[in-house]
Amino acid sequence: MAIVAGVDFGTLSVRVTLLDSERGRLGTAVAEYPLHRKREDPNYATQSHYDQMDALIKATRKVLADAGVAGEDVAAIALDTTGSSVIPVAADLTPLDDYYLWCDHRAKEEAREITELAHREKLEAIEWCGGVYSHEWGFAKLLHWLRHNPDKRDRFATAFEHCDMVAATLAGIKDAKLVKRSVCAMGHKWLWNPKWGGLPPQEFFSKLDPVFEGIRARFDGEYLTSDHLAGHLAPEWAEKMGLRAGIPIPVGAFDAHWDAIGAGCREGDVVNVVGTSTCIIAMEQKTTLVPGVCGVVPGSVHPQFTGVEAGLSATGDIFEAIARRAGTNVKELSKGLESYRAGQTGLLRLSWDNGDRTVLVNSELGGVTLGWNLIHTAQDELFAAIEGTAFHTRIILERMAEHSVPVERVINAGGIPQNNKVLNQVYANVLGKPVLVPAGIPTSLGSGIFALLAAGAFKTVEEAQSRLCLDYTTYEPEAEAHAIYNQLFAHYRKLYFALGSRGAEAVALGDVLPDLRKIAAR
Repeated sequence: MAIVAGVDFGTLSVRVTLLDSERGRLGTAVAEYPLHRKREDPNYATQSHYDQMDALIKATRKVLADAGVAGEDVAAIALDTTGSSVIPVAADLTPLDDYYLWCDHRAKEEAREITELAHREKLEAIEWCGGVYSHEWGFAKLLHWLRHNPDKRDRFATAFEHCDMVAATLAGIKDAKLVKRSVCAMGHKWLWNPKWGGLPPQEFFSKLDPVFEGIRARFDGEYLTSDHLAGHLAPEWAEKMGLRAGIPIPVGAFDAHWDAIGAGCREGDVVNVVGTSTCIIAMEQKTTLVPGVCGVVPGSVHPQFTGVEAGLSATGDIFEAIARRAGTNVKELSKGLESYRAGQTGLLRLSWDNGDRTVLVNSELGGVTLGWNLIHTAQDELFAAIEGTAFHTRIILERMAEHSVPVERVINAGGIPQNNKVLNQVYANVLGKPVLVPAGIPTSLGSGIFALLAAGAFKTVEEAQSRLCLDYTTYEPEAEAHAIYNQLFAHYRKLYFALGSRGAEAVALGDVLPDLRKIAAR
């Protein structure tokens, strides 16, 4: 028997869960930290490393107190974080700035330059991230930071993903060269793959911008899957958190990837981690490249499988924005949505409010809603937005299936499905598949599973999942609604590719609005 701490760093808070290998979840505590934005620059989104570490201390001490567990009894701690959330550091790991958070979109020009050069140079790495390098990812953000902070370049040693920075901090590492880097983080966001010797060659980076001269060497070190250790808890941090010094800290990963493990993901499953955005996670024995799908990385979700990652750049953010413009909140605006029928609003909404992450990988896009009349309400738009995110998810799952990624079960994880039965039913109806929803919150359960592996309580991920993962509530597709959504999806798909790509072939759109009216009238 072992008790461990599983940590999940989200966009606005950190969640710490204590797990017992026999009894399961013992307790959870949450502590918040601020997100820094600028009204004059909507692409700006940063967070302080120090704020996050303070919140981790508070949440850890709170869950120990609430659960009545002695810190000396905790045998390991593991953590997942948002990504790509990038922090530049000095040689001793001192942060040189705040994190460029995953939702910081300032690096659009840098991402475009990386993509164009990668194709000109026929860089194999670009094909492994769907053919387009995203402005949300590591090298684009780092290049943007170096270009805009010339006064800090002389102190710059390297940059880390959030999960690697926190693990190194907790382990008391003071030399940037000694930090273990996550295969999950570096493979999905930094063009890393052992197939071509790790990162792309220095020649590529030098052609990109002289400021990247010598950058590859700054990322030398060990790149490891999460069945390896990042270090052991340093006495300084053990005292602050109320834990025992020396307990193991496995190499971290991104929140969505470990959320998928915590949700019971196995080969053939697709897990939609639905929150402010949506991460779509699958895993497979073989390795299949999928055009437009942003990450295919061996060992990233499960150390013995190839992880596949896609997603929507905004989901809950869209719902929140609709409610905010209506002067209310999503909970209040959602009251009564259970009476809505498929397509009844006559609205068709494309979920590009924060750009398109998959499969177009186009940050230039904006939200589109078709079919407005003079009596539509904010609640109508909210329901259409739920339908729209489901249609976008179907676009992605169909692309994955076309390229032999198995899609047998669909699991809706993340925070929103726990509190939104309407969304789960709409997704089942749009996808034409049963949608499974964990009967409880799986967030931080995945990190707990990897902590239990580090503590030696289980030998395999599957053994831990069978003991600790939650049961499911199942939403079956409704035949009549699915038939209507098939009609709407044909229009959605046509609009998605026609409006979403520069130079797309002309298509006839004159049938869209009349059909929306006909379906609504029925």
